[in-house]
Amino acid sequence: MPRQIHYNANDHISAETASDPYLRPAFSTRNRVRRIIWNLCRILLYRTSPRPFHSWRSFLLRSFGATMGSNCHFYPNSKVWAPWNLICADQVTAADGAEIYNPAPITFGSHAILSQDAYICGATHNYDDAAFPLLAYAMEFGPYAWICARASVAPGVNVGEGAVLGLGSVATKDLAPWTVYAGAPAARIKERKRP
Repeated sequence: MPRQIHYNANDHISAETASDPYLRPAFSTRNRVRRIIWNLCRILLYRTSPRPFHSWRSFLLRSFGATMGSNCHFYPNSKVWAPWNLICADQVTAADGAEIYNPAPITFGSHAILSQDAYICGATHNYDDAAFPLLAYAMEFGPYAWICARASVAPGVNVGEGAVLGLGSVATKDLAPWTVYAGAPAARIKERKRP
């Protein structure tokens, strides 16, 4: 299935905002102000909270529009770019260093895990367009999916239920359910046993 663009900066930001298209903002002033306020909160209240205070960090994310299921474990050095585009079921974990770059909605099923320094990239740029607009994609991570330490998921890639992306791997295509992938680009290694 082809990736569906959720947000194209060309459709939202006027070309007249800058004479050089590379200097044109990708998002509205309102969006940028929301992110500034969120980042201040993240620096002052989220990152400084003790490691066991998962409920506190979930509360902060919810306060900025995130949907957070029960018992989510987002660690103090995890990073969410736009909480209002974060949808988590129960028991979702984002370890220290995990980063969710989500200019478009990203959904995590129950018990999905992002290990240390995992990177979820929800946007890219249209390099064939002279205006170089940002393109953001909605993404889904199924229940029990595991993105291992230092692994990366490219824009628009969906991760099936129970899929595993191995240490330092790069997913550039959708990952099938209950399958283990490794490498850069990630290749199918074997089936994963279902619990």
